[in-house]
Amino acid sequence: MVGNQYFNRIVMMFRYRGKQGAVTMAVLSSATIVLALGVSALVLSNSGLVRAKREQNRVITINLAEAGVQMESGYIWSNFQQSQNFTFIDTNTQNASSVSPMLTTSKQLDTKQRYTVSVIGWSSPDSYTRDLTILSVGWIDSNSNGQLDVGESYRAIRAVIRYSLSRAKVFDYAYFVNNYGWMNGFGPGDLIVNGDMRANGNFDFSGGTPTINGSVYAAPNDHLTPAAPGKVNITPTQWTNSSYNALNMSRARQAYDTARHGARGSAQYNQWRDVIYDNQATVNNDIVSGAVIGDARGTRSYQGTVLDPRPMSTITMPDLSNISTYTSLSQSYTDSKVTYADGSANPAYGQGAYVDVWNSTTKTYQRLSTNGVVTGSAVLIGDTSYPIKIHGPITVTQDVIIKGNVDGQGTVYAGRNIHIVGDIVYSNPPNFAGTDQTAIDLINEKKSILGLAARASVICGDTSGFGSTTLQYMTPPFTKPRYDDAGNYIPAYDGTAVDSYGVKKYQSVLGDNYIHSVSSNISNIDAILYTNFLGGGNLGGNGGGVTFNGTIISRDEAMVLWSLPFRMNYDNRIKERSLNQKPLIDINLPRTPGLIKMTWQEVL
Repeated sequence: MVGNQYFNRIVMMFRYRGKQGAVTMAVLSSATIVLALGVSALVLSNSGLVRAKREQNRVITINLAEAGVQMESGYIWSNFQQSQNFTFIDTNTQNASSVSPMLTTSKQLDTKQRYTVSVIGWSSPDSYTRDLTILSVGWIDSNSNGQLDVGESYRAIRAVIRYSLSRAKVFDYAYFVNNYGWMNGFGPGDLIVNGDMRANGNFDFSGGTPTINGSVYAAPNDHLTPAAPGKVNITPTQWTNSSYNALNMSRARQAYDTARHGARGSAQYNQWRDVIYDNQATVNNDIVSGAVIGDARGTRSYQGTVLDPRPMSTITMPDLSNISTYTSLSQSYTDSKVTYADGSANPAYGQGAYVDVWNSTTKTYQRLSTNGVVTGSAVLIGDTSYPIKIHGPITVTQDVIIKGNVDGQGTVYAGRNIHIVGDIVYSNPPNFAGTDQTAIDLINEKKSILGLAARASVICGDTSGFGSTTLQYMTPPFTKPRYDDAGNYIPAYDGTAVDSYGVKKYQSVLGDNYIHSVSSNISNIDAILYTNFLGGGNLGGNGGGVTFNGTIISRDEAMVLWSLPFRMNYDNRIKERSLNQKPLIDINLPRTPGLIKMTWQEVL
């Protein structure tokens, strides 16, 4: 093959030797073409450099504009996260428009790179949501005059950021403590928790191994003093699904049963997953189901199998410091549910918030609230014949003293303490037994449910009888200091310190003598308890143990049990369901701030 190629070239050379003129012209033409191509290549090269520079500037200016969006939304978020209300947002952005921008900020990143950002739109889809439209322009300030001039490269981004007060994740647990979780002195039959438990710090079990039919979580927390590594120290006891179901408990969530709940990972199972207990943890489509131990070392089954190596993280507690937020909520509340899920009419539709108690003197119910608010302290005492009647979110500006039977659905917010001075019992309690989750929900949607949320603390029992055993858990060093998200130091709670009302923090403004006069031993609490500071006190003083149907959420926990067993049954009607992102019943429990980028668009 090589020989043939050379031969063909020689033949071609001799063939054109007699046509030198033509060859010369061809060479000249070729040279002209080559020269033209060279010039074109030079032009194209310069054009490519221009395009490359333009693309580089486009990337730089887009990133500058995005930095402006991040800065503006982050600045607003920082204030919103701390205040947990919309005062700053509404004051500074409510009148924003494209012709009247607000919260305008400019920043120079170097001598040439700048951005300017403003809020140009505000809307309020509902009372818990604000949507802000942010416009950010990034440009190359070629002449370094601090202004966007004609000919300078620039890009603009318009984004809609949603700031919302959303349902707090802390209400997914039967027991949640911000500082650290602890259970001391309980054997398997002494403490039985039918629900999940969590701490924004360590979770320690000591003096025994209680029964936790659910998950236990801890999380690293460097806001605490000292910082918590976020570990669950031991694996507690748990029941098998069959042992659990054999007890047929109507107030506790069901345990997994293949016949009723379907195969793990199936559509039928996913319908039940959020409201049942499963002692066998599994992973399906990256979703962990069943009872697990989760902490800084990841998520693992009770048997020790690692299901997800990622460490747990803290979750945000609502802040009730600004009680005026809840006063406004109470005053503006109107029941908007026209019908229940089964199609029946809601008799409370269109009504505002209220709380009624029976007046034994007038033999009639007396409304304590005015537009959902009670100024001062409120004493709420009911019985089987005349239960406390509640509807919607109620705000009491000082203390709440409560015991007895409760009918209705609502949450009581206290500007100071909530004192539980006896049993709290639902007149119309839920029942979680059954084989059809939809049917169970339809029934329980109408049943009684009570939230109790304190700006200060939830104190159980007769405060006149609190001795050193009880008070030691309400004072440092048992209670812990911490730092808030802004880095401010928050001292440890001290229940024996005197507050602005001139009484000790664990006591009521109505005095120990009055609390003693209305107190009785506590053996049952039906309620969702939330406290900004401490949840504690004396329970079980009459023997026979205590049953708690609901949840307790606090920063420090200091409950002292004077008789056992102690049973906790989580009320899953307040749990956010993964299928629809809503709880079965919304009783206006405290909320936490959230942020979502709704839209992002390059506009120039």
